[in-house]
Amino acid sequence: MKKFLFDLFPLILFFAAYKFADIYIATGVAMAAAILQIVWIKFTGKKIEGMHWINLGVIVVFGGATLWLKDDTFIKWKPTALYWLFGSVLLISKLFLGKNVMQKLLGEKISMSEPAWTRLNISWALFFIFAGGVNLFVAFSGLFTESQWVNFKVFGLMALLIAFVIIQSIWLGKHIEQPAANDAAFKPDAGKHD
Repeated sequence: MKKFLFDLFPLILFFAAYKFADIYIATGVAMAAAILQIVWIKFTGKKIEGMHWINLGVIVVFGGATLWLKDDTFIKWKPTALYWLFGSVLLISKLFLGKNVMQKLLGEKISMSEPAWTRLNISWALFFIFAGGVNLFVAFSGLFTESQWVNFKVFGLMALLIAFVIIQSIWLGKHIEQPAANDAAFKPDAGKHD
């Protein structure tokens, strides 16, 4: 739970800053928070995960463009860019490189058949692509205010992710293979010698 909140640190500060100021101050706060997050991880001697570097890169590029050009279009694109990047990595690595990113991330913790790993990888890719599209709709359709978009970015996308994780957990429960009980420690003749 602590790690989850730590990973959400820039998003939480973005939301708080927006409520007290405006989109530009909130963007600057989120950029500073992402940089501080990396500095803190480095300071504590922990390994900086790829996710943190990617998030930092995306927030610096899109947040920087927002502040430089005084145009909130860029920060509104940021969640979509991040999600579409994740979705693209999952699809391209599987379809063109033959690598299953989800299997690489979770393969030591769970065991599944190859087709199940492929479905898991593709379902996450499609989720990220879908979530990125929904963000664009909320941000640019003209049906929602900037404040509603900020609320969606913080709470709506999180709700979508949690709902998807619950669905995935149910699906995983049906496809995870139980380890075979053939370890010597469980054999009745274990330890006997002829």
